[in-house]
Amino acid sequence: MLGGLYSFVSAGLFVVMNAVDVAFTEAAVGAGISTVLMLSTLALTSRRSRRSFRTRALPLLVVFITGATLIYGTLDMPYYGSPAAPANHHVAPRYLRESVPRTGVPNVVTSVLASYRGYDTLGETTVVFTAVVGVMVLLGVRRRRPNRPRDGEDGA
Repeated sequence: MLGGLYSFVSAGLFVVMNAVDVAFTEAAVGAGISTVLMLSTLALTSRRSRRSFRTRALPLLVVFITGATLIYGTLDMPYYGSPAAPANHHVAPRYLRESVPRTGVPNVVTSVLASYRGYDTLGETTVVFTAVVGVMVLLGVRRRRPNRPRDGEDGA
């Protein structure tokens, strides 16, 4: 709970510093999703563990396949910080030079995300929300029912 509170206060500080995009991300991920996932984990765990090879092997296989696919997808990218990358020649200098006069927003990052890439940011927010809903469905959030005696049993 302290982590969620810290993220919420940090989001407020980012708003004061005119970095609304960073504040929104901090509030959504830090104060929102992280807190919900932590509370969900606490609600779904029990004192007794049930171990099954099938339930442990399938997620591990999915993680390895996804990781291999992501690594394969990055092989064609330019090296990090490379001055020869296309973004360093065309896009970044134009945004730094023209974003403040065109949008009137004093923070360059906020002006790019809110004005130039507003629909992209909305799409990314939708993707994050959909991912959270998918995780919650996969976790199978259910209410716990108290142990009741079956029909014909007196509980003794």
